[in-house]
This record gives sequence, C-alpha cells and structure tokens, in this order.
Amino acid sequence: MSDQQKSLQQIIDFRIEKLNKLKDAGINPYPHRFKPTHSSSDVLGQFEENEKKTVIVAGRIMALRKMGKASFTHIMDGAGRIQIYVRRDDVGEESYSYFKLLDMGDFIGVKGYIFKTKMGEISIHAEKLTVLSKSIRPLPVVKEKDGETFDAFSDKEQRYRNRHLDLIVNPEVRDTFIKRTKIINALRSFLDSRDFLEVETPVLQPLYGGANARPFVTHHNALDQKFYLRIADELYLKRLIIGGFEKVYEIAKDFRNEGMDRSHNPEFTMLEYYEAYADYEDTMALVEEMIRNTAKVVNAEQITWGDMEIDLSKPFHKKTYFELLKDVSGHDLSKAGYEELISVFNEMNIDIPENANISQLLGTLMDDLVEPTLIHPTFIIDYPKEVSPLAKMHRNGDESLVERFELIIGGAEFANSFSELNDPIDQRNRLEAQSVLREAGDEEAQPVDENFLQAMECGMPPTGGVGLGVDRLVMLLTGNRWIRDVLLFPALRSE
Repeated sequence: MSDQQKSLQQIIDFRIEKLNKLKDAGINPYPHRFKPTHSSSDVLGQFEENEKKTVIVAGRIMALRKMGKASFTHIMDGAGRIQIYVRRDDVGEESYSYFKLLDMGDFIGVKGYIFKTKMGEISIHAEKLTVLSKSIRPLPVVKEKDGETFDAFSDKEQRYRNRHLDLIVNPEVRDTFIKRTKIINALRSFLDSRDFLEVETPVLQPLYGGANARPFVTHHNALDQKFYLRIADELYLKRLIIGGFEKVYEIAKDFRNEGMDRSHNPEFTMLEYYEAYADYEDTMALVEEMIRNTAKVVNAEQITWGDMEIDLSKPFHKKTYFELLKDVSGHDLSKAGYEELISVFNEMNIDIPENANISQLLGTLMDDLVEPTLIHPTFIIDYPKEVSPLAKMHRNGDESLVERFELIIGGAEFANSFSELNDPIDQRNRLEAQSVLREAGDEEAQPVDENFLQAMECGMPPTGGVGLGVDRLVMLLTGNRWIRDVLLFPALRSE
C-alpha cells in the first residue's frame, strides 16, 4: 500500500470513528427524509423581503471553519452555496458538540433565520442542525481565496472517472450538463411545435444500417442469434414514413465501434428526423432555424469555441462539394477517377489511405483539406454518389451527384441530410454495390437489408431526412472542445 493510500485509509478510519460517535449518541446519521423550505438561491435572491425570516435549507458541507463557541460552514445544494453561522448558545451545547464531528462532504439540514454578517455576506443563523448523511471518504481538496481557486480537481481523466466528484467541486461542469438538458429539450420542443412525432426504434437490431460504420456485436441467447447495437436510426424511421407517419423524429443513443478522439465517443446521441414530401432544401432551412432557436434558449448565439469566434445569428453559407475541393486542390475533381485522385494526393503530400476506393479518397480530401477551414456555419451540398448510397440522384440530371448536405461549423460536422432515395430498384442496386465494397475489405460499407428493401418496394413518398449530432451541438453551445466534457460518463479504458 502506497503512502497516499495509507493516508486515505487513515482519513476514512477517522471519519468512521466520528460516525460511530454520532450513532453512540443516539443520532441517526442517515435519516429517511428532510423537507427544506428554501434553496440557497431563494435565500440569496430574496434577502430584502426575507431578512430575519426563518427558513429550512439542506446541502453538502463544502467549507468549515470550526471555532470555540461559534463556527461557519458553507453548504451546497442544487442551486448554489449559502453560508451558515452556527453558535453554540443558539443550537445548544450538545448539538454543537455533534457539529464538531462533521466534515466536508457531509450533508446537513439547517433551520434558522436569514441575516447579513458584518462582512456583508447573506447567511443563515442556525437554530437547529440535523445530520442527513455522514461521508466517510474525503472530497478532493479545493482551496479558494479572494475569488481564486487553488489545488483544483483538474486532472481530466480522474474527473471523467469520478464524475460525481467533478460535479461536486467544479460548479461549471454542473452548468454544462444543465445546459445540455435545456438544449435537448429545445430541439424536442422545436420539432414538436412543427407537428413531428417523437418515436422509439430498436437499439438491438438483427442487421445494422443507415451509416457507414463498424457496429458493436452481441448475441441474443433465447433466439440464438447475432444482434447489433444500432449505428443509426434511419432505416427504421423510414419504415415509419412508408407506414404513413409523415413527420417523425428520434433523439437516441447510437453506437459505433470506431476510434475515440476529440469529437468521437463509441456511444453518442443523435437526433434524426424525416419529413414526407420534403427535400434537402427544406431540411436545410429547418436545420438552420432549429440550431439558431436552440442557441437562443441557452444564450449562445455568439460563441468562442477554442480560438474561433462563431456567430450563429448570421445566415449560414452554402457551397457545393466539388467547388470546395477545387478551392483547396486547384483541380476540378467532379469527374476524377482513381488515378487522378492518387496524383492529387501525391501532389499535395497527403497520406493515401490503405486499400482506399474512390469514395474513401474523396472523403479524405474533404475531411483533411476542406472541413477544417469552414469556421462560419456552412452547408456543403451536392455530394458524389459514391459517398452517399442512400441519397436521391440530383434533379439537375448529373448522375454522379446526389442531393445531400453536411453542415460544418468550426471545422466540425454537425448535421447530415439527404433528399432520401425512394426508388426501390435504385436503392437495391446501391446497397448491393456497398456489399461489393464490404467483400473487398471496406468494413464500414453497409450490408444489404432485405426487410428494408421490401418495405421500400411498398412505396415511400418523397422525403427529406436529417441526422444531427446532439453531443457536438452541446459542445458548441457550451464552449467545450472535447466530447467527453459533455458526456456525463464517457467511455474510458479500464484502470
């Protein structure tokens, strides 16, 4: 056992001694319930009308100054912090002796009246104390002086592994997750107000599809059958459009068995919605309005994201896929074959992906050269058919293009949309072409879903569909650059 572990165990043993002393004195350190009448924000925000008023509050002890006949403590509840003044003559000698057995991290209930100290701090003068929970493991030590924080609990990995501690000692983290909930509620409210129906589709699927990604695989014992965690909601939501629902959406967990980095986690939240009789121009307008509306809800229309300044109140830009590639490469690649693309890679000193096909080469150029340069919200439109097997052919008659957009903000992808393919014969041909790519070694190419194709053969109306990365939108609107900072419990390698 290390010295640090020995020290921790000594603290735990000492706290257990205090716990036993409370029990020996007939005090239940873990009562069943307690009913506060006010929160810390109620007390602090309504001092003028409530001065001298008796209130009941509860929270976790975050600071302690124990003295002879009087002590101060700060407790934290769900709304913030409030100072408590505890005087022996007011709470009683016996109660005050029990108070001295308390530590940072313990929960207490306080009944007392509101007043302002000589230093001008709004506080509660305690008249009665109730122990609500005795903690036996210490919190990280965070020291504050003159508004500055010292010895903060700042190690990223430890914060992710111990999110409960992170939320306790880093108030800004709690604010991020409160905003996350408001953002998701705003997305839901926006679509509900436009008559979209929220639905639920299977997480466990006998066949995955709707995106190019590797799945997580599991086994259903009763059915003795392989199942996959969904990589997207698309194919099931389209079945609902085929079945007669004209506007559907789902805010759901998807899972992709891929690498982890600044913006990728194997488990993530997506919003997908589909609207019958709409196309990608309609979805483009709706996405822009939805993001701007959501930003207003959390007061985040002007954002500093890393070293980038982004203004979501201004109209989003719109540029074509091959127009952007030509801007960065100097070549018109709209009709380029494999050899021409390879020569562009060599000319620009870009590493060529192993066993790459045309789709992967184009995708690499877009990911590496174009997207990082798009800071202001930009819709990239009119994608090559090779990289979009589920999108409808472009109405301009160019059979190499499909009607698709991706929304890029701050160099990152936020949304993906198609004028959805609803020709069942064309859809079958494209999925079978994907199957050929799978056999050639592309693990992310989509399999042929026969049940979905048979549903398509029953007829699907013209449809616009969108997938929007909720986690990335939360990152943007809260100013966080790492996806783990907006996930309460991100995936981590076992210690």
